[in-house]
Amino acid sequence: MEELSIGEVARRAGLRTSALRYYESMGLLPAPRRASSGHRRYDANILELLAVLRMAQQAGFTIAEMHLLVAGFSSETPASERWKLLGRKKLQEVETVITHAQQTQQILERLVQCECLRLEECVHNWTPSHAS
Repeated sequence: MEELSIGEVARRAGLRTSALRYYESMGLLPAPRRASSGHRRYDANILELLAVLRMAQQAGFTIAEMHLLVAGFSSETPASERWKLLGRKKLQEVETVITHAQQTQQILERLVQCECLRLEECVHNWTPSHAS
């Protein structure tokens, strides 16, 4: 198996070496082999794990959730079960964010239509019946 330096892994994965060290310290990456010089040496398959972590990050997973994904299940747990369990929870969170964003959008749309001369008038014009 080909071994890569931390710089080569970072270059191929599009990350900084500090990110790799951070992922390692958080338990997202297995500890690399150390060369006699003390430098990290990674198996090339680390790039696949980094691609999975990047996908999880793009889906909004936190470091703790990514840790659970890669290290919080028994090794026999299929990837599909891991994604389903974590994905359902993340979807609920995203739906909450979307609902909040839609409410914010409605408020802002009303505010940009404001024709009040003074800010205090806006408060009087903004009643629960207006805040659909």
